[in-house]
Amino acid sequence: MLRRMARYVVPVLGVLLVAIGALWTLQGANLVGGSFMSGSRLWLVIGLVALVAGATLLVRAVRTHRGRPL
Repeated sequence: MLRRMARYVVPVLGVLLVAIGALWTLQGANLVGGSFMSGSRLWLVIGLVALVAGATLLVRAVRTHRGRPL
């Protein structure tokens, strides 16, 4: 049951991390304004980390779904 649930949770979490990471990266790079995060190098780095973590989860989910677990 836990594996079945993880089959859906991991890709959704990956998509959320990619989306949030992209937003934080753009805000940190001062390409999206209107926030205390705009122009902050800290949020640029945090966004990049979240983006990479989300992409890693998505790749893992796709590989596991195709029957080739990591």
